[in-house]
Formats: sequence, structure tokens, C-alpha cells
Amino acid sequence: MASLWRPESWAERLAELEARTGDLKEAPLRRDVRSLGTLLGDVLREQAGNDVFEAVEALRQGAIRRREAQAKGETKVADELLRSAGKRVNALPVEQTYQLSRAFAFYFELINLAETNHRKRRRLSAQIREEKSAQGNSLESASLTGASLGSSGALRGTLRGTLAAMRKVGISAEEALGWLRKIYIVPVFTAHPTEVARRSVLTKRRRIGELLERLDRIPVPDEELCALQEALEAEITALWQTDEVRSSRPQVLDEVKMGLDYYDVSLFETLPGLYEEIASALQAEYGLDLDVSELPIVLGFGSWIGGDRDGNPYVTSDVTREAIAEARRRLLRYYEGRLQLLISLLTTSAQQLPVSEELKARLDSYLGQLQTGAEQIFGQHFQFELYRRFLMCIHARLLRTAGVESAIRTSSEPALKALKALPAYCSSREFQGDLEILRRSLAENKGLRLARELVDPLLLLVRTFGLHLHTLDVRQHVRLHNKALEEASAWCAGNAGKVPEGLSAQSQSVIDGFRTIAEVKAGCSPETIRQYVISGAATAEDILGVLWLARLGGLNVAGNGDDPGVVPVPLFEYIGDLRTAPEVCRGLWTNPEYRALLKTWGDTQEIMLGYSDSNKDGGMITSTWEIFKSHRGLHEVAHECGIQLRLFHGRGGTVGRGGGPTHRSIYAQPMNAFDGQIRITEQGEVLNWKYSDVVLAERNLELMIAACLDALARPNARDPQGHQSGVLLPEWEAALDELSDTSFRFYRANIIDDPEVLQYYELATPMAELENAKIGSRPSRRGGKMSFDSLRAIPWVFGWTQSRLLTPGWFGVGHALEEYAKKPGGAALLRAMMEEFPLFIDLIRNVEMALAKADLGIAEIYSSLVPDEGLRNRVFSKLKAELERSLSAVLAVTGQKALLEQNQVLARSIRLRNPYVDPMSLIQVELLRRKRAGENTPEVNRAIAATINGISAGLRNTG
Repeated sequence: MASLWRPESWAERLAELEARTGDLKEAPLRRDVRSLGTLLGDVLREQAGNDVFEAVEALRQGAIRRREAQAKGETKVADELLRSAGKRVNALPVEQTYQLSRAFAFYFELINLAETNHRKRRRLSAQIREEKSAQGNSLESASLTGASLGSSGALRGTLRGTLAAMRKVGISAEEALGWLRKIYIVPVFTAHPTEVARRSVLTKRRRIGELLERLDRIPVPDEELCALQEALEAEITALWQTDEVRSSRPQVLDEVKMGLDYYDVSLFETLPGLYEEIASALQAEYGLDLDVSELPIVLGFGSWIGGDRDGNPYVTSDVTREAIAEARRRLLRYYEGRLQLLISLLTTSAQQLPVSEELKARLDSYLGQLQTGAEQIFGQHFQFELYRRFLMCIHARLLRTAGVESAIRTSSEPALKALKALPAYCSSREFQGDLEILRRSLAENKGLRLARELVDPLLLLVRTFGLHLHTLDVRQHVRLHNKALEEASAWCAGNAGKVPEGLSAQSQSVIDGFRTIAEVKAGCSPETIRQYVISGAATAEDILGVLWLARLGGLNVAGNGDDPGVVPVPLFEYIGDLRTAPEVCRGLWTNPEYRALLKTWGDTQEIMLGYSDSNKDGGMITSTWEIFKSHRGLHEVAHECGIQLRLFHGRGGTVGRGGGPTHRSIYAQPMNAFDGQIRITEQGEVLNWKYSDVVLAERNLELMIAACLDALARPNARDPQGHQSGVLLPEWEAALDELSDTSFRFYRANIIDDPEVLQYYELATPMAELENAKIGSRPSRRGGKMSFDSLRAIPWVFGWTQSRLLTPGWFGVGHALEEYAKKPGGAALLRAMMEEFPLFIDLIRNVEMALAKADLGIAEIYSSLVPDEGLRNRVFSKLKAELERSLSAVLAVTGQKALLEQNQVLARSIRLRNPYVDPMSLIQVELLRRKRAGENTPEVNRAIAATINGISAGLRNTG
């Protein structure tokens, strides 16, 4: 059988890769989607039978016709098609609903993989385009062809495009390097329950993705094309035969391993290429010739997985210790592999070229520690290959560091056994020092090319990851801190080093957390824990209370020598707290005792801003604006007090929790309120989207670097014809104040202060099923009766997303925009802000995305789950009216006739997905109805979990 991927000619494939716009550019994606759909159909017939396949097709075709009728304005036809599909679903037995949900979910799995592969394909295309442009343009004659393009034709979101824009406005090479040296970005991986897929499913996804990538090679023989297609069909079959959702809730250590997998899958291999790209961009735009070893380290990594105690009773001290140990094991295992490669490849002989005296002295020092000669250790092995002997010493020390004595004892390498007495590395600085000695020797003795190719990648990783891989933040809620302080208030100073009797289990756990941190800090990598995040922080006392608790737990938070200390990081996550944060910090930073501590931390303070809870507390506009103003105010106070401020942005995966395009959000920061250092949470579901592949990880990290450079240098502000400079005009600030105030009052009155909304939410969404879905280790509530205070932001967004309303992404926006537009000149001012002010652009585009994914027709079916007709009608009519207002207002502000007119890629993706999501929503509603009527069986719960998985995959969002 001919392969579905066989082209008419390979020249066509090359033309597709080089295409910049139009149908030809999207042809490979359409081919992948069509071919994968065909293979899935074959698998469905084989594995589930023709009845399931035909039922899938009937629902799919009906959903497509409904969407087409909607697009034509044929409302009655669309409604009738939806009712007909609902009747079909209602008649299905539970087992078939499960099979259908899985079938639709699998289609999305494959679409997502196809889209991901297309992103990689277009990334390669952009790189080819840049190289061609660079060959055709001299450095002197290059010029910007538009606000979003660099001299190379590179987009502004690329590093090279940003550098080109900087050079165009007169920013010198020295200035550009100065800005680059200020940048330090830390993505922080978290395990919030938003990643539905199991670890085994993620592995299978990667295998399918790798096969798709191999099908893109030019050319591929027919036999290989057929073999690849057969392999794909086998993988799809294996995926179908795998449980896509968990039968039991994951343990925290399962989440730890899932987070660490991304280092093995992409990040270790990504960073060397990324830094080479930075060096290449600097050379192309500024003519700078820099080695990777000369570049500043602009990236670090962090994690909450295994340290986030807030609301998760399963994060214990033992879990934290194991999370740190496992991260270290992963890293040292990778280092060991790189060292073994170096030993194999670095065969330079002293009979051919000398080595440096520095390296000889270091090697002699190691042999001297063993009190034996080189001949006794190495014999005739590596007789003149001093680099290999030196690397054997480094390898032995690293194995000791990793604590793998068995690897030394069982090694077939006699020299390694002889070197086992060498000490472990007690700091990453020692390990780095040895590698730098090796590099200098190579560079001094005609081995610079070898140094760049073999040593620099490992040296870069050691400079980035040390011996610990990433920092692990510990987080706890201020409420538990206060309780522990209250219980400990009667302690005397003599008991400070003990945990006294009489403490509650929760308070003992709080104190034990600090004792664990002290234990970690006493080890060889005290930099492993640097931040202690305080959820719900509101006052200076909340920060100072942590210092008291740390002392009670035997932890010295001050920095000292190699130990950077532990900085208490207040998380301001409610609207009122965001407003008072600058003055709270002013009081803290002018406190002499606290200021003395700050000095030990390099006069650097970290503050975390919470997007999820501030959105739940005040709505989309107010959350966005208050975070912006708090950000700006905190920087103003920090500059007044001489403090280096690093902000930690607690962004979620969805728009309602601060999600959205990374470059746009970083660039939207207040002008003159960013010093280059930033930490950003990477939560749950977005990890696989951003870091499942080397190409994707490199692009995501490049976006962050380019955005930070853009936000620091602000080339648009220096360009007389520049747009979207970030300058906030007084009339825009006044407008945003008014919009925020109007939206806040409307949101609070109609959501938070209306008790019927929470009742409706519990009944009209599958929020309660989050527990049955076994998605994450942490409970969805902090405990107690259901209330807005106890309900976490993640399930709040989850419920509205699954029920297709996405309320947190738009409620209050339509009302505020509509009211402001009624003012004289109001509409024109809003349009001007939409043209020029990055924060407002980011806000409106994110709201637009949420509206594009919402569906009132489907949401109304979810509302039928509310038995009280009066309650149902009152709440749904209110939500419907505001969604329609928001839609109308966003179109007016953007000047569009339809949503996403200016983002056709996303618009096309949503149009492609909706007809497949709709049937799963209908199935989910029917299953929820049956469960609530008493059919609470394992089969029903399993089928509901399958719909959650499928809708999440279809919308590319959970919560």
C-alpha cells in the first residue's frame, strides 16, 4: 500500500518548507492531520469495531454541520442539530460513551502532535530564511523593513530580530552586551493539577512525534515511508490500548519524576544549541565573535514539585529530601555520560601537542592525593593522553559525588577503581574549575576547536545547573505560619532548637519544614533552596513571622559564603494585597534588622505576584491592571531603597490564570520597572507544550530571552517611528483606572457577592469530578465548606473551561468596555490603546482567545444540570449577557468583524477542533446527569474522566 505521506515530487516538499505564507505553508499540517485521522480510523475499526467508528463519524459530521450553520447565521438549524446530537448521546450505553470519548480524545492527541510537529517545521523554515537573508545582506546595508522585522527578516520575537531592532535605533554592541548581562530568567516548574496525561502516555506521544519528524526528511525512500507509517499505526494502537487517565491519584514523587523528565527529554540538549544561537545572533547583527564560554548565563531553572506544601499534605520533609536527591541523581547521571564521551573522544597525545602546566599540576595533585604513581594507576593505559587521565580523575570524583560507589567497584576500567579514593566534589565551583583548566589547556595548545565542540557544552551546563539541577522553592500558606507562631508563643529561648510537645500536627509540620531546609543547606549544594514562598501574604509581619519560624526550626536564613541564604518571598495574590504591596515592602526594606539580612542576600528581594487568585478575586481587567501597578510601585520603592527587585510571576496555563503568549506578556511589563531578572511559573499542562522537544524548548526559551532584552532596551521607544513602546500616557492610565474600577464592582457584585453563582458553578460544571479524574496529588480545596475562599483558582478555572464558558477569562470585561465607550471620545481612546499600549493589547488578545474557545450553546446544555429552574435561568442569563457584551466590545475595540481575524493560525486550530470537542461535551453532560441520578459506578466515573481528558486535549487547556 502506498504511504499516505508519499509526495508527487520531493521538490514540492522543499517548496512547502520554504513557503512563508498561504496554503503551501499549511499544506504539511493538513496532510499530517488528514493522514493521522485515516490511521486512527483504521485503528478504531480494528480495536473498537465498526459500530464505534460509525457513531464517531455520525457525531462528528453532525457537529461540523452545526458549526457551519452557526457560521451562516442559521441559528434554528444549528440548535436542531445540537438537540439531535444530544438525543443520540442520551441513548448510548455507558461503555460506548467511554469508547466514543476516547476516540475523540485520541483524535485531539494526534492533532496536537501534528500541530507541534508543524511548529518545529516552521521553526526550521524560519532559520533557513534567516540564513538566506544573512547571506544576501551586509551588516552595513541592512535595515528594518517593518516594526516586527529585523534586518535579517527575523521576527521581533526572535533574538536576532530583537538585536536587529536595537541596532537600527543606534544601540551599540557594547550596550547590547550590557543589556544581555542583566538578564536572568528562571522558569519554575510546578505540579498544579492541570496535566491530565499520564507519564506513560507522554512517552508514547513523544514516540509518535519523533516518527512524524522523521517523515519530514527530504527525501525518504518509499520503503522507509511505508515502514514509518506502519510504526505510526502501531504506536496509535498501543496508545489506544493504554489507560489514558490514572486509576489512582499520583504521588508527589510521581510528579517530581514527570517534571524531571523534561531535562532528559529536551533541556540538557537544548541549552548548548540555544547559547550557540545567542552567539550567532550577536555575530550576525553586531559582528561580535564570542565563544559560548564568554556569554553570560541568562537562564536558570526552578521547581515547586516536592517543595510546595500549600494545601498539599502529601508534601512532607521526606518528599522534599527525595525530590532534591532525585534531581541531583538525574543531573549527575547526565554529567557522567558527557564525561565518558569526553574520555572517548579527547585522545590528544602529549607526543603530538603539549598540555598546560596548570593541567599537569592539577593532575599531579590528584595522583599525589593517592600517594601512588601514575604507572600504578594507569599502567600503559592513556600513556601519553594526559587529557584522558585528567578526565578519569574528574570522572572518579563525580561518581563519588553521586554516591555511586558500586559503579566504581564494578567498572571494567582498572584506573577508575584505583582513583576511587579521590574525594567527592563539595561544590559545583570545584567541578567547574577542573573543566576550565581543561578548556584553557586546549585553547592554549591548538585545541580551541576541540574545546568549543567537546568541553564548552558540558561547562555551560555546569555553570547553569551546578550540582543540584534546579532550585527547589518551599511554599506554605501564611495561615499555617500564624497558627504555628500562636502555638509557639509560649516557648522560651532554650527550646529554640527543639520541636516542643503540644504542637498540632500542622504546626509541627511547618517547623519541620524549616529544619529540613537547614539540613539541605548544610550539604554541599546550599544553593538548592534559596526561596521560601509565603502564600496569602498581606503584611510585613507575614514576612517577619517566617524569620521567627526559621529560627525556631534551626535555620539561619542569612547568606554566608557559598550559601546564598533563604529569602522569604511574599506572594501577593489578592486585589487588596496587590494594592498595598509597595507600602508593605517599604516598611520592610526600611527596617534596619531586615535591611541587614538583605545585605547578606546581595541586597536582592524577590516578590511573587499571583495571577490566578487575583483573577478569581477581582476579574480579568482588575487583576491585570493591579498586578501592573503593583509591579511598577514595587520597583519604584525598591529603587528608592537601593534594593534589587526580582519579580516572580505566578502565571497559569490558561488565560483566566495569567496564561497567554510569553513574549507579549513579558514585553507588557511597566517601562523602567524591570531590571532583567525574572522568574515565571511553568504550570502543569504547559510543560509538555513547551518542553517536550529540543526544538520547542529552544524556541520557548529564546522567546523569553528576546522578550526580556526587548523589555530592557526598549528599541521602539528610541525609534521616532516606533510603535508599542510601552510608554503609558496619563489619559491611558486614567482610562485603565476607570475600566478596572467599573469591572471590579460589576465582577464582585455579580460573581463573588452573588451566592447563587457558586451554587450554579458546583452544579453546572464537572468541578467535583476533578477528584475522580486523579489528575494531581494536591486536593482541589484547602479544606472546609465550599466557598470562594476555600476554592482554589485551578478548579475554579477548570470547571468553567470544561463547561465551555471560560468565565474567568472575560467576565466583567464587556461591561467595563461598553460603559467606557459611551463616554465622549471613549471608544476612540480604547482603540488608540489597542494600537499602542502593550499591556492593553495583551489583555484584550487574551480575552479574545477565551471568547473564541467559549460556546454558549454547549454551555446552556451544561446549565440543564442545575435542577432549580429559577437559579439556572438567573445565573445563565447573566453569564450569557456578559459574554455577548464582551464579544461585542472586543470586536469594537479591535476593529474586527470576527474573533481572531488577526490570528488565523489560532482561529483555524479552534475551527478544526470545535466539531470534535462538542460531542465530548454532550457525552460529559449526559454522564454527569446519570451519576447525579444515582448511577455512581466505576464505569461512569471512568467515562467522565475520559471526557475530561478529551475536552482538555481539544481545548489545549485544563485549568
